[in-house]
Amino acid sequence: MKWNLRLVAAQRDIWKASELQRMLADAGLTISAGKMSGLWSGQPVTIRLDDLDVICDVLNCTPADLLIPEPDKAAARRPDADAPDASPAAAAAGGQEPIVRRHVGRLQPPR
Repeated sequence: MKWNLRLVAAQRDIWKASELQRMLADAGLTISAGKMSGLWSGQPVTIRLDDLDVICDVLNCTPADLLIPEPDKAAARRPDADAPDASPAAAAAGGQEPIVRRHVGRLQPPR
């Protein structure tokens, strides 16, 4: 997904992050300067749906305006059809030993 906040804001004559930050605060969403900088100039790793609702309300847009799909990136993450299966069952069937992980911690609930 591509984050499109800056373009959507510019289409509504909002040119500064501080201006949008003030508008969001007026709508009840207080955003720190650091988080606002990330939303304005970068690609946020996460965004709360409640915050997205307020941003869309302030900008009079929809989430589809802010989040642009990038199908090429999604396709690049899929494993190749020609590549061997990397599952443990496939590894065992291919003669390789599966990785055995030792459980650390409590096995039974406390009494």
